[in-house]
Amino acid sequence: MKALLQRVSEASVTVAGETVGAIGRGLLILVCADPDDGPDEAAFLARKIAAMRIFPDDAGKMNLSVRDVDGAALAVSQFTLAADWRRGNRPGFSRAAPPELGEALYEKFCECLRAEGLPVETGRFGAEMRVHLVNEGPVTIWMDTKE
Repeated sequence: MKALLQRVSEASVTVAGETVGAIGRGLLILVCADPDDGPDEAAFLARKIAAMRIFPDDAGKMNLSVRDVDGAALAVSQFTLAADWRRGNRPGFSRAAPPELGEALYEKFCECLRAEGLPVETGRFGAEMRVHLVNEGPVTIWMDTKE
């Protein structure tokens, strides 16, 4: 699985003008499943994200996790993270999981984040979404369970 993790002071996602998920301080997580991913990758990614120390402590060092700062997660499915952009000018997305598997793994990932003790808001799988965020830092981290 792939994830683009952003430390935020606030983030929200809307679908057709309706806010479907919103958080204050925490993490905006864009998530993509690969065709050969399974529940183990979803659980591993959730554990790593919940424990990742990317929030500042009192000395200003990135030493605290999202749990340590009582933050939340906004998880948004984004198959375009699997884009193959090397040939031509139009990216291909065949390296993303098919929709049924992608949705199941996205839901499993969110379930695993909740099991890690995080409040989790979500986007809407397969919908055209607008994501609004204030990236704090900025801190943006690319994660891939295959690397």
